[in-house]
Amino acid sequence: MKIEDLNTKEKNTWCPGCLNNIIERATKKALADLINKKIIKRKNVVIVTDIGCSSKVYDYFNLNGYYSLHGRALPPMLGLRIANPKLTVIGFAGDGGTYNEGVSHLIHNARYNADMSLIVSNNQVFALTTGQKTATSEKGFKGSSTPLGVKNIPLNPIKLVLSAGATFVARGCPLEFGHLTKLIEKAILHKGFSFIDVLQPCLSFHNTTSFLRNHIYKLDSQRNLSDLNQAFQKAEEWNYDYRENSKIAIGVFYEVEKPTFKDKWPQLKKPWYTVQRKINWLNIVKEFR
Repeated sequence: MKIEDLNTKEKNTWCPGCLNNIIERATKKALADLINKKIIKRKNVVIVTDIGCSSKVYDYFNLNGYYSLHGRALPPMLGLRIANPKLTVIGFAGDGGTYNEGVSHLIHNARYNADMSLIVSNNQVFALTTGQKTATSEKGFKGSSTPLGVKNIPLNPIKLVLSAGATFVARGCPLEFGHLTKLIEKAILHKGFSFIDVLQPCLSFHNTTSFLRNHIYKLDSQRNLSDLNQAFQKAEEWNYDYRENSKIAIGVFYEVEKPTFKDKWPQLKKPWYTVQRKINWLNIVKEFR
């Protein structure tokens, strides 16, 4: 299949030049490659989003999908995985929903090691609602809700999900299309909770394009990816600020195989829909008369 086979006829409503277009294209290329290699099946791919600029991506995917509430992409993702283990579940969300009101879902799904992939478009701002701060906004950021500047240090998502127990932790950037595509492929193929924090400049409210171009570098893929201490050391190199000496790593920080959520619960090993049951509906109805 071609990448174009995954397109829809929906009008693109992102801002002109929005880097979400690149994240969308990278995901489509990763999916097309995996489908063509017969590693995954198109009919089994499900896209889940919440609400926000990044979440509009599902409008442009000719695939099964589900729109959830703001900050709540992960609960239906987990439900889908429990209900049908054959599905390839991929979630898209923004830093606002994921690291603010949805942060508890992120922590616990990482802890569960649920077998699914979450791609977070992190532009460090609530872009759809015109520029309010999020949990990852850098100290000093002046937005529509913080005209005097943010006073708190930003949340470091990489350190958070490492602490929570995620088994695949990565950071990408749409300015590196090929690199991001490979990261998404690896995340989909990983058995366990896969997390990619994508540094996606918002051209309207937080344009960090030039800074990222000058400060990102690619992690050595030959490192020992199962070394958690080393992963934390790399995560601590940059705390989502904009100092001139910043070194911003992109790539896989940590990857390890551990039992997934489904593996820990014997009753989930045989999907509920495969169990043959004979139900006497008349007797059931009588109970409610």
